[in-house]
Amino acid sequence: SSKLRSRAPITQLQMVESGDATGKTTCSIHPSFNDDIIDKYDAFILDQFGVLHNGNNALDGAIELVEYLHSKGKRLIILSNTSAPARIALQKLPKYGFNGDHFEDAVTSGEESSRYIKQTYGSTGSVKKALMLTWDGNKPNNPRLTVTPEGYLEQCGDIAIATSVSDADFLLFHGSEVWYRGQDTTNEDVSLSPFIEEGTFDNVDPLLKECLAAKLPAVCANPDFIVQTGPKGEGFANMPGKLAARYEEMGGGCATFGKPGVEHFEACVRKLGLEKERVCHVGDSLHHDISGAVNAGVPVVFVTSGIHRMTFGTGFGELPGEGVLEEVMEKEVGAMRPSHVVPAFSRAAAPK
Repeated sequence: SSKLRSRAPITQLQMVESGDATGKTTCSIHPSFNDDIIDKYDAFILDQFGVLHNGNNALDGAIELVEYLHSKGKRLIILSNTSAPARIALQKLPKYGFNGDHFEDAVTSGEESSRYIKQTYGSTGSVKKALMLTWDGNKPNNPRLTVTPEGYLEQCGDIAIATSVSDADFLLFHGSEVWYRGQDTTNEDVSLSPFIEEGTFDNVDPLLKECLAAKLPAVCANPDFIVQTGPKGEGFANMPGKLAARYEEMGGGCATFGKPGVEHFEACVRKLGLEKERVCHVGDSLHHDISGAVNAGVPVVFVTSGIHRMTFGTGFGELPGEGVLEEVMEKEVGAMRPSHVVPAFSRAAAPK
C-alpha cells in the first residue's frame, strides 16, 4: 500500500495524497473538529456510539461541539445502527447531556427494519411469530436495552413472540444477549452468553442451525459487529450484525438494515432537503460509516478515537501516526478514503 506523502507534524492540518494512480481520493487530517470542516457544510449526519457517546456517557467535547454547531446554524440529524426506533434514539440524547432540540430528526436501523417487518410479515391478515434474539431485560439498568422487545414489535404490525423454532415464521436479530421467549415466565429467556463478551458461538450455533433447518428467513435490526463499552471505550461488546453474518455463512437468508447501506444515508439527505455536497456524515467505523458515506456520495469525517482506537494504539483524542492510519484504512476499506480525519468529535486540539 502506498504511504502518505506528507511528512508535516500530524497535529497540523495537512492534505493526505494516497496514490492517485490507485484511484484513491484525498483526505485532510485536522487536529480537531474545527471551523475548517464546519464552514464547508450546512448540515451534519451524526453517528451516536463512538462519536457522541459510549452508551453510558457523552464523549469529551461532544456536548460543547453540538452546542457550537447549533450556534452556527448547522442542522443535525442522527444516523445510527441502533435497534431502537428513531423517536427513542432522539429521546435518549438528553440523558447524555445533549439538548434534544438541536437534533431535527433521526434515521435508525431499528426504524427501517420494523417498517420492513410490518410490510413483509405484519400486514398479512394473520399473526406471524418472530424468534427474537435481543437484549436482556432482566439485567438492571441495561444500557443496551434502548427499547423493550414489545416496544419494538409494536411498530411491526401483527407480530407475536415465538417460544420455539417450530413456532416461528422468521428469525429476528434485534440484540445479542438472550433469546427472548415472551413475558410469560413459564418460558424463560435463553442466554446467548458468552457471545456478547467473547464473540464465541457455542451457545448460538445450535439455535441458528435449528433455524436454518426450519428454513427461517431472518431480519437484522442492528448490523453492527462490535461496539466499544466502558467509560473510556476500553471494552468491547459483540453485536447482532455478527450473529446475522454467522447465519448467512451457514446458508441462511437475512434482510439487514442500517449502515453501510447507502439508502440510509440517502434517507438522511432526503430529510434534510439539501444537496449531498452540503451535508457531511460523522462516524467512527471505517466499514459502516466511511464506506457507506463514500458509496452514497456524501462527504464524511472519520473519528479515530472510536471503534478503531485500540487498533491505532492511541489514547482518546489522539491522532494516530500517518503510517498506521494509512495501513488500517487500506486494510478496512481499500482505496476508499474519508473527506476528513479528526481525533474526536471535539473542538479541543489533539495533544502535541
